Amino acid sequence: MKTENTVWHEQQVNKAQRAALNNQKSCLLWYTGLSGSGKSTIANAVDALLHQQQCRTYLLDGDNVRHGLNGDLGFSDEDRIENIRRVSEVAKLFVDAGVIVSTAFISPFACDRQMAREKLDHGEFIEVFIDTPIAVCEQRDPKGLYKKARSGEIKDFTGIDSGYDVPKAPEIHVHTDEHSVQACAEQIVSYLRNQGFIQ
Repeated sequence: MKTENTVWHEQQVNKAQRAALNNQKSCLLWYTGLSGSGKSTIANAVDALLHQQQCRTYLLDGDNVRHGLNGDLGFSDEDRIENIRRVSEVAKLFVDAGVIVSTAFISPFACDRQMAREKLDHGEFIEVFIDTPIAVCEQRDPKGLYKKARSGEIKDFTGIDSGYDVPKAPEIHVHTDEHSVQACAEQIVSYLRNQGFIQ
């Protein structure tokens, strides 16, 4: 909750200066897709490629963030919204620090992804839709979550008994069921290079 006694404090070093020091333009790669679609796998592969190119990056993974910052949240619609709100604010700080930050979250609601987009300057939010058919996700089921959801052990599971708003115009559209992890990662890095975020 905001209080009337807090005032924004301007800083002498700005985002553009920090990004220039890093020899890159900062941005947010927002990976969205069903559980098991490959969000974390692709995000990690992209992060590794960027690191090899000496880019300054950071990856906020959905499960990892729930071990700390969002450890008090469950998976109700309300908690999912708060989960994304908090992550959006943290990602904004990384972008302000001149870093290329990635977030790998299901983020099922279009309105929440739009909220995250609106926190950044135009062009800084890059929606990466990891588009994998639910049948493929369920076949992979790396954490056994679909099996639990089907048996009723998990409630509010995206794609089973909770909805997913498919991105209508993502900046990057990735098909992990058609291409290798390496090819998908290179597709994303190529976008960043073509758009002038990296050299």
